[in-house]
Amino acid sequence: MKNTKTPRSLPLDALRGLLIILMALDHANHFIAQKHSPGEYWGGAFPAYKDSLTFLTRFVTHLAAPGFFFLMGAGMMLFTRSRRKQGWSEWAIIKDFIVRGGLLIALQLLVVNRAWELSPSGWALETYVGVLFALGGGMILGSLLLWIEPKYLLVLTVILFLGTELLTPNPELWNQAFSTVQRLLLVPGGDLNLWVNYPILPWIESITLGMVFGFWLAKDSHQAFNRALWLGAGFLMAFVAIRLLGGFGNIRPREGNDWLAFLNVVKYPPSLTFTLLTTGLTLIILWLFSLAGERLQHFLTQPLAVFGRVPLFFYIFHLFLYAALGIWVAPGETSLLIMYLYWLMGLLILYPLCLGYGWLKGQQTPHSILRFF
Repeated sequence: MKNTKTPRSLPLDALRGLLIILMALDHANHFIAQKHSPGEYWGGAFPAYKDSLTFLTRFVTHLAAPGFFFLMGAGMMLFTRSRRKQGWSEWAIIKDFIVRGGLLIALQLLVVNRAWELSPSGWALETYVGVLFALGGGMILGSLLLWIEPKYLLVLTVILFLGTELLTPNPELWNQAFSTVQRLLLVPGGDLNLWVNYPILPWIESITLGMVFGFWLAKDSHQAFNRALWLGAGFLMAFVAIRLLGGFGNIRPREGNDWLAFLNVVKYPPSLTFTLLTTGLTLIILWLFSLAGERLQHFLTQPLAVFGRVPLFFYIFHLFLYAALGIWVAPGETSLLIMYLYWLMGLLILYPLCLGYGWLKGQQTPHSILRFF
């Protein structure tokens, strides 16, 4: 097999970097300010916010998870097309994704969960299923879909959008017992023995949409980024319509009539309104990054891409970093404004580490395990 390196897409890396630093804000809020919401679940108590800043601090971080799944799907498609050109067999490509997906699941269970055990409020869960588990499972399942034509992938995406919404239990069933398989595949929640925030199936829709976008990007990048604008605008209009109508697409009704309640949507599992809102915004941001001129690339896009090129390295390292900051410099809760300062301090610490690891990663062969991070 050839050892040809595939050119990276700067807008995709910059978007991933932006999503990563927003994710870090969410985790700094958890470990340092200790004002993280209990979670926007399909049932049970729904989070209420005492002021706009508290809500917006949580709201902007909602872009991260669906954006990661979308970008993973796009990256899988681009990777597949490039490796085919380099002579990789179909099985070699699938095997690569199985190894990567398995590594993500293992890191969730063996490493990442150790960071969550450092939570300031304590951690009593025996097994926690977070975003890396769903990304890994989604990568493994998604590797079986990469050979479907894009038009059929779009149809599958719509089916998944609607199907997972229909399969989500009624909020009144929140305290009902569900099997382990149901939890891992579809229904968030659980007990102290097993708690699932990210079941695999509800996030596959973002992966398949990303695969379609990856195909468009490989075919004509300029047209693909323009499509991102119009698709994003369409998603936002659909969000407003479904939110105003209520009912299907929301999983549970709004708990108020102000703008906070309008934007406060179900994330676990991602409701149709959650996905339309977050993915719509993400696609428009991606389009804006594609328009970045040389000056903007130097001051904004390129620095963001430093984080975006080493997402797994950043993810693992930042959890332990902010957990340590919470223990050492903020053992008691802080104000949101103080937390923002610690969040920025953490990014300043992480930047040179990510820059160095990005350089090291770029020197590796396609089969090096360091490239997985």
